[in-house]
Amino acid sequence: MNNNQVFADSLQRMADLIRQQHSSLDVMPLSPVGEFQTRTVSLETLMREVTECLSASFRQRPAHDFPMLHFAWGKCRVGSTALTNLFGTMGMPSYYQPVKAILRDAMVGNSSRPWIVPSASNSPNIFSKETMGPYVLAECLFNPLQILIDAGYPRHRLHCIMLDREPASSLASWIEKWSDRVSEKTLVHNYVAAALNAARVETYAKRHGIPVTRYVYEVSKEPVSSVRILFDRLGLSNSFAEKAVTCWREKGPDQADNARVIWPSEAIIYDVPNLHTSDTAYRYQRRATSSLSLTVLDALEYCGVNDVYRASVAGCVGDLSLDTDTATHLFGDCMGTAA
Repeated sequence: MNNNQVFADSLQRMADLIRQQHSSLDVMPLSPVGEFQTRTVSLETLMREVTECLSASFRQRPAHDFPMLHFAWGKCRVGSTALTNLFGTMGMPSYYQPVKAILRDAMVGNSSRPWIVPSASNSPNIFSKETMGPYVLAECLFNPLQILIDAGYPRHRLHCIMLDREPASSLASWIEKWSDRVSEKTLVHNYVAAALNAARVETYAKRHGIPVTRYVYEVSKEPVSSVRILFDRLGLSNSFAEKAVTCWREKGPDQADNARVIWPSEAIIYDVPNLHTSDTAYRYQRRATSSLSLTVLDALEYCGVNDVYRASVAGCVGDLSLDTDTATHLFGDCMGTAA
């Protein structure tokens, strides 16, 4: 059996476990990966450690003091940073993966300061995004929503925004941005895990009565109308401002501060030059996929990643009440091929 077949078989086994939401995923030992993870540890242990860190501040507060948290989740490279900037530009505190930052400290055995959420009296609505991947499997399989709830964040103060993007486009972006740090095979493996983990997170949200909105990156082809609909659904109609969608200052640390985006403190190994594309507005950006081999594209199909995307599209069309013509314009044949 050649190496490619061994890899394909391993990928399929892992995909099957995630699709089955198998309990072994929580307890299997996760081996060290360079500087990104220096301990052998289970996902269950990491989740518990991050929960304990957050509970240090959450459990000291009454439920009415927590702001409404509009919590966005998705694999990396689905437009989540642009959305983080967008919510911040609309005027609310907007957090860049605060739970994942604590997880990354836990993976190397470092202690972390808990995420201090503002009082609802000062900030009745806040936004945060958490992304899955790309470096190690723990980043792809953890459930930040479960961590928040187990740490004491009130369920009725949460709304989950499930993010997605056409699979080949986001995977091509993973490989372009991170292949100098992680092998392409590892990136493909982790990408599949991150994409399939969507079902585990959404199942958890629904089981705990947390409202879910599916928001797929391709809707940003019509940015103003899509964002307006999203804000209406989140109960944020009064916060919507068209100018915040169409006119940004140049992005970067200064712009992010002005936009009320709160960035975590992370190790220098996570500093990737030009990771986030500079732009002056919230808009769709096409990603070339010609660099992906047929073998990789086939893996997206047989591992079920394309199925996850199709379900995301169907959910997004329903949640945003998109008519047939608009859905066709945004998503092409709505079967995993963007227009």
